[in-house]
Amino acid sequence: MSAHRRIVMVAIAGALIISTSGPMVRMADVSPATSAFFRCAYAVPPMLVLAWLERRRSGPMPRKALLPAYSAGAVFALDLLFWHHAIEYVGAGLATVLGNLQVFIVAFAAWAVFGERPSTRLMVGTPVVFGGVVLISGVFDSAAYGSDPMMGVLAGVATSLSYAVFLLLMKAGPDRGAGPLAHATVVTAATIALLSPVFGGADFTPAWPAHGWLLLLALGPQVLGWSLITYSLPRQPAALTALLLLIQPMTTVGISALALGERPSVLQLTGCAVIVFGVLYGSRRTQPVLTEVEQDEQVPKTSTV
Repeated sequence: MSAHRRIVMVAIAGALIISTSGPMVRMADVSPATSAFFRCAYAVPPMLVLAWLERRRSGPMPRKALLPAYSAGAVFALDLLFWHHAIEYVGAGLATVLGNLQVFIVAFAAWAVFGERPSTRLMVGTPVVFGGVVLISGVFDSAAYGSDPMMGVLAGVATSLSYAVFLLLMKAGPDRGAGPLAHATVVTAATIALLSPVFGGADFTPAWPAHGWLLLLALGPQVLGWSLITYSLPRQPAALTALLLLIQPMTTVGISALALGERPSVLQLTGCAVIVFGVLYGSRRTQPVLTEVEQDEQVPKTSTV
């Protein structure tokens, strides 16, 4: 397996793991600020252990990497608070879709900031994927799912903006996974605690079984899922990671239908298929066209005796 394909598979695995976030939030059945806080607070100890192991292997994290990590943590707090409210308004599946419209923002911002010109396949695949996202969102359905679709859309768009900034800040960090994410997670938990009164307040003493779901949310999506994603971010174009992360809403829609009874329509299921096609197409690298000299250099030389 090539190095590029391996990095892509790591990012896809991370996206699949974090796709369970929305259903776990619904199963916890606590306020948005409560679930957002505990998914990070419970994740801090294992993230610090992973960061310590990474430090022993690779040395201390550069000081210049701290500011992007801290900034990413503050922005991720907004991402989680907006997104957990979107789940309350339109359900786990559609909220996850709305929160993943970051692909356009990341693609063009990475072009401007990092000089990462999107590949032709990525440029073609992105609107295809976006078309699938629109179908999943239920915009063209007469029976829109959710208690307050309009507020859900607003919260989802705010989530996407925050999500895009978070990904770009993590991309700007060092070629590491655990260290920056550990710093960001600590800042996220503290920021959510401070902002919770503005977002409806957090219950810092939830009862069981809510604690169990929040613990799973922290150890699975927050620690394992995001560790895989932050590992892949510095190793491939940010726009490609953003596109691969759109596997998350597709999977969440399926999980929510099975576990929570959120029934997607035919159009929404069609959107899932469109996303799969777009991601597979956009994540493939085109083979470079070789000159005649380069082709000759790649031909094995045989000795004549």
